[in-house]
Amino acid sequence: MKKVCIIGASGKLGKYMVQHALDRNYEVVGVCRKKSVEKLDQFKDRITIVPGMTNGRQVIKKAVEGCDGVLTVLAPWGVNNYSSGTAQAVLDFAEPHARLIFSCGWHITKDGKDEYTWMMKTLVKVAGWIAKMLRLVDIQDQVRACDLVFASDKNWTVVRGSNLEEGESEGLPVWSEHVGDSILKSNLVRRIDFALFMVEALENDELIHKAPAIVGCQSPSALAHKSNIKV
Repeated sequence: MKKVCIIGASGKLGKYMVQHALDRNYEVVGVCRKKSVEKLDQFKDRITIVPGMTNGRQVIKKAVEGCDGVLTVLAPWGVNNYSSGTAQAVLDFAEPHARLIFSCGWHITKDGKDEYTWMMKTLVKVAGWIAKMLRLVDIQDQVRACDLVFASDKNWTVVRGSNLEEGESEGLPVWSEHVGDSILKSNLVRRIDFALFMVEALENDELIHKAPAIVGCQSPSALAHKSNIKV
């Protein structure tokens, strides 16, 4: 892994991914909206920035050229197929050998075997409906985006994050193939460590064509699982 593209580099998760990638001495190309370029000022002498909408096909085509890996934040902004447009552009233009890592939430399911609490299902349904009516967020477009990824034969991984919190790194999160697993019960991960898992996934072939759901390695459920203690 020598050169990686980070799509959505100016966001909180994106900036953490930039730092983790630089820490591994990767050459980094960052994609973000023109108005957000200044948010990357701390890295401006160390990375290449391609300004533009992250669902812009020509923007993505330019940014991913020659990249061994592509890290994509699937943000469901607006109601104009933002997530699915981004995912399709990455799938269409990334190098054939590239590792493609996408981020989303636990509400995404790859095989329908995830088990959600009634509270989480209600929250996603109600909050998603309100956000779409306000034309702010389209959760279903993120679902469509991930369905595009799941149907692809590219070397993809979809990392599904639990609730996020800020703070110092606790280390690489632990994961399970399905929400509902006891190891995930704490439903919390540090944002910096979500980004760490994304970057680590670039070189973890065990995760190819998988959708790991992650939780903080120091969360009570992860520690209990490690100690074989029921929570």
